[in-house]
Amino acid sequence: MQSKNSNGNEEKIPAQTKKPKKFLFVTLDSLIADIAWRIIREGHEVKYYIKSDEDKEVGLGFIEMVDDWEKWVEWADVIVFDDVLGQGEKAKRLREAGKLVVGGSPYTDKLEDDRDFGQEELKKAGINILPYEAFTNFEDAIQYVRNSPGKYVIKPCGEAANMKGLLYIGEEDDGRDVIQVLNDYNNAWASKIPSFQLQKRIKGVEIAVGAFFNGKEFIYPINVNFEHKKLFPGNLGPSTGEMGTSMFWSGPNKLFNQTLKKMEHKLAEEGYIGYIDLNCIVNNYGIYPLEFTSRFGYPCVFIQEEGMLTPIGDFLYELAEGKKPQLKVRSGFQLGIRIVVPPFPFTDNETFNVKSKDSVISFKKSKDGVHFEDVKLVNGEWVVTGNSGVVLVVCGCGQTMKQAQAQAYQRIKNLSIPHMYYRDDIGDRWYDDSDKLHTWGYLRES
Repeated sequence: MQSKNSNGNEEKIPAQTKKPKKFLFVTLDSLIADIAWRIIREGHEVKYYIKSDEDKEVGLGFIEMVDDWEKWVEWADVIVFDDVLGQGEKAKRLREAGKLVVGGSPYTDKLEDDRDFGQEELKKAGINILPYEAFTNFEDAIQYVRNSPGKYVIKPCGEAANMKGLLYIGEEDDGRDVIQVLNDYNNAWASKIPSFQLQKRIKGVEIAVGAFFNGKEFIYPINVNFEHKKLFPGNLGPSTGEMGTSMFWSGPNKLFNQTLKKMEHKLAEEGYIGYIDLNCIVNNYGIYPLEFTSRFGYPCVFIQEEGMLTPIGDFLYELAEGKKPQLKVRSGFQLGIRIVVPPFPFTDNETFNVKSKDSVISFKKSKDGVHFEDVKLVNGEWVVTGNSGVVLVVCGCGQTMKQAQAQAYQRIKNLSIPHMYYRDDIGDRWYDDSDKLHTWGYLRES
């Protein structure tokens, strides 16, 4: 049974599972703890493994932690991997051994980890890509920009791609700012960025399209989302992993059919199970994919869960079975705003320890719409942990983007963390971008 809330949205259906399942989550950096906790609240059993020593406390008190995930493989009904960087090999091995797994493969890991490979696979599938050059040293890249002046985007590959502050978007027509940044990286980051791309920058609307995949085909509806990567309102300041995302669910549209849909056969060959997303730049001339996210996105998955009426535990289990689970979602829009503390987006353990570590998160009323990231539960209190300064994602839903924004920002007023900060314009770009996207026809269902 569905009911309407004050914004006209459907209320979330309580979990009504046929039988509780046993979930084993395997994570490198404890990105997905909140989803694991919500699956517990739906009535399932969960065990949670974190590889990173710095993140061992994330989720503590919410979820039962284990030190050796492989000892619990036989116990689990389904195993969930939340990242790339070698996790696909583990997922493939377990799937071949007959286990139910949400996770990728070496191929789908490589789509994200190796930007050159990802771009070439898009080209093979008949999808337009932007011109790019691959480099393994900065001197060659600097000379390339001098020989071919223009606006470029610097994109580190491999593990360095996870350090979002290193992505740089050129602003100068002659490329002098790109040359300056390449020089800086050569002096400070050469050992940690063994390979990178220079991609031609074009003007347009940045938009991502994604969907869940059950090993054979995409599950509908698809998800259309808009990231807000810069630290400050107005899209100013350094790049971050993400400061907030707005989204809506849709039937297959032109954007999806001309990009991800063309990868369906290859993903089926790999038996990929999970969520996959393709970030693009679009304009009146065409669609230009930028990069794959062949895993759950963060904070995207928290906002998606907020918009799902189907319990996510049941959905992921049926997805791992290779079934075609019914995905019921809220109509309208959803958005999420990241709440962060110092030193985010930079790494400075001393600042974190002095300003942020073990800060208590105070709630005046309910925790509706609040998803945790680097948080532990101590004596009933939510407490900041980890070392990144990424604390919460606060979500809102509404039939219009304005309603979703209003709900999310009202919920932020309900909480307090010392030294917290966030962007106050998440969702604003929709008002300009939507007119262009509708004019160009990319959001039309087909």
